[in-house]
Amino acid sequence: MQKRISVTADSIRCSSCMLNEVCLPLGMPKHEMERLDELVKERIRIPKGGVLFRLADSVEGIYGLRSGSIKMQLEDSTGHIQITGFLLPGEILGMDSLVENRHVSHAIALEDSEVCVIRLDDLDRLSAQLPILQQQFRRLMSKEINRAHQLMLTLAGLRSEQRLAAFLLNLSQRLSLLGYSPYEFILRMSREEIGNFLGLTLETVSRLFSRFAREGLLKISQREVHLLDLAALRTLAGTECD
Repeated sequence: MQKRISVTADSIRCSSCMLNEVCLPLGMPKHEMERLDELVKERIRIPKGGVLFRLADSVEGIYGLRSGSIKMQLEDSTGHIQITGFLLPGEILGMDSLVENRHVSHAIALEDSEVCVIRLDDLDRLSAQLPILQQQFRRLMSKEINRAHQLMLTLAGLRSEQRLAAFLLNLSQRLSLLGYSPYEFILRMSREEIGNFLGLTLETVSRLFSRFAREGLLKISQREVHLLDLAALRTLAGTECD
């Protein structure tokens, strides 16, 4: 079950959060940064496997992932599931649901996670006073579109080994931006979930991990990954992974 937590004066706020350089506008003056504290009045904790929102739920706002990781997935009328992304701290959820004010996907926690709730009326009000927020909003929209384009490129134009190499490089780069090691990390998603996201079978993903290990590209133990040769992975991927 979700646990909602009110943000108080003693709580960590946007202006003092270690992730503010990731999810907030760069170069923002301190006094404007402090105004952003008005945006987040509530946080939600979601246990592993818990749902932040479901397909067709009404939109209450957008969410900044503060800790943990979340997968986004679609589901059709037959029950077929397609994972469309894995989000890390500092990334924003719910941007794709603003046109109809209904969520167009499910958001499910891959581990115990926490999000900051940014209600749309508060965002609209503060954006009118801080034009840089509007710029940030457009930048986030652009990132969401680019992520969708990158997924289409990965699924449509790359061989199976290129897809997995590009996925690992993308994850490495995003973790590096958060201050974590780009070489060693734990996969919070299962191999089956990776395969679903990349359009590959579980067997193919497992076979490719074994092949990459044999070729000295990485070491893997359960979900612990150690990338040994980033240059070779980039060559194998043969595409931009940003």
